[in-house]
Amino acid sequence: MSQAELPRLTVIGTGYLGATHAICMASLGYDVVGLDVDDRKIQKLRSGEVPFFEPGLPELLAKTLESGRLRFTTSYAEAAEHGDIHFICVGTPQQPGLDACDLSYVEAAVRGLAPHLTRHCLVAGKSTVPVGTASHLLGLLRELAPAGEEVELAWNPEFLREGFAVDDTLRPDRLVFGVASDWARERLTAAFQPILDLGTPTVVTDLATAELVKMAANSFLATKISYINAMAEVCEATGADVRDLAQALAYDDRIGGRFLQPGLGFGGGCLPKDIRAFAHRAEEIGVGQAVSFLREVDAINRRRRSRTIDLVRELLGGRLDGARIACLGAAFKPNSDDIRDAPALDVARTMHGLGATVRVYDPAALDNARRMYPELRYGTSAMDVARDADVVVLLTEWAEFRQIDPTVLAQVVRRTRIVDGRHALDADVWRSAGWEYRALGRP
Repeated sequence: MSQAELPRLTVIGTGYLGATHAICMASLGYDVVGLDVDDRKIQKLRSGEVPFFEPGLPELLAKTLESGRLRFTTSYAEAAEHGDIHFICVGTPQQPGLDACDLSYVEAAVRGLAPHLTRHCLVAGKSTVPVGTASHLLGLLRELAPAGEEVELAWNPEFLREGFAVDDTLRPDRLVFGVASDWARERLTAAFQPILDLGTPTVVTDLATAELVKMAANSFLATKISYINAMAEVCEATGADVRDLAQALAYDDRIGGRFLQPGLGFGGGCLPKDIRAFAHRAEEIGVGQAVSFLREVDAINRRRRSRTIDLVRELLGGRLDGARIACLGAAFKPNSDDIRDAPALDVARTMHGLGATVRVYDPAALDNARRMYPELRYGTSAMDVARDADVVVLLTEWAEFRQIDPTVLAQVVRRTRIVDGRHALDADVWRSAGWEYRALGRP
């Protein structure tokens, strides 16, 4: 497909999903306009600054800006004039005080764009939404767009992993096209042709199924993580070792070892809110009993945080009050600065509230953590926060924490006691270096 034949793309929303999608699509040769109502975010992107941490993305942004194939705007009129396909990539957070998904940003994006759509075009949702959302948005588009029924809607869910988003966009493990016409399918095919040429598996389906795919995938993943953490609770009660148990299960090819990793549990801006929104939506449409297990999946995950604090308390003889605790990690996962529903910071804040002197270090998320939780203390390195600590707690499994030399760390702490909240360390190595080592589900 020649440059002239490529559809022109707009990306509505330049947060994590939108900025990544816009930059990566421009790197594939498409002419892309990214839109956001936040002028500060747009100014940062125009100047070549990615407003979040994601390996490889700043370099790609610089190249695509220089190529002239990528630009950013706050004008819906400019975006509508440019685009043949408009990708909706705004956030869908959890509603405050409820399990339901907040669709206000998605609806605002459609209401902002629709009055400027004057020709045949495709609006393609990528945001994670409850099933039935597309039907509602299509009604809005037909009501508000001057082009009326010439504006079509598709759904193309995203499957990005923070820390691997560039690769997941350019070399995804699958594409899902939720469409209502052959024309919409053809437009999405044109929008992803370089990726399809790699042999990427593609599922072409209806709108409702495409909406369900992301929430179903996240719910399955969350269930697998919570399953092995439930087994960790059984191991704690019986003296068994959950790491050996997980290894034995992983050899069963019906189960597999991916994400069968015991520890502190999942967090971030996707899994927790998506499983709650999925359960909520299922209850709304009368099939709540079918996914009622997701409530327990969520509960198991939450318990991992309190159980990690219990391990710290046990090492301290039953009291956290007055103890000096070093927390390694703030982001919800490594290779990210995302602290949304981060188990690491939840544990740190709880221990602070129980009277401990808590110091936190993270390679990427410190600025976000300081803004959100100024009551905590922060340090400049793992060695810095560990100085004179009574207990070290590993809460995010960054590579630099995995590589810490226990004999070197022993020289700065007050007591050689560590809680490995992520099963990221070699227990035998740490114990042989004189450390009292504890981890959930291990003797």
